[in-house]
Amino acid sequence: MSNLPGASDGSAHLVRPYTLTAGRTDTDVELPLEAPVQTVSDERQDRPKVWPLHDTRGRIVQLCVDSPSVAEVAARLDLPVGVARVLIGDLVTAGYLRVHRTLTDRSTRDERTELIGRTLRGLRAL
Repeated sequence: MSNLPGASDGSAHLVRPYTLTAGRTDTDVELPLEAPVQTVSDERQDRPKVWPLHDTRGRIVQLCVDSPSVAEVAARLDLPVGVARVLIGDLVTAGYLRVHRTLTDRSTRDERTELIGRTLRGLRAL
């Protein structure tokens, strides 16, 4: 079991990771580990604007304001990568997050250098 990130009262909130994804292990959204994920600022009325205090999805949305990679999200929230990918995929599908493209043959040297740096930071955080 793991501690659910976000506990501010000091008590441990023990939750098996698969319960956060309702037992799902895959997502329909293509999410390479190095892909930057960004919060979508949208004022749609059909979505909740405030997440419950201990809701991992809300923490992911907040974290993605700075466009971390999928791997960085998992590391910073102490989640298994598979769980983070499913939750991020759900949030992309619901319109809370967007996934930015990763490197291609046309990527510039600066884009490649930035990705390598982000990847190394994410790995160190694990």
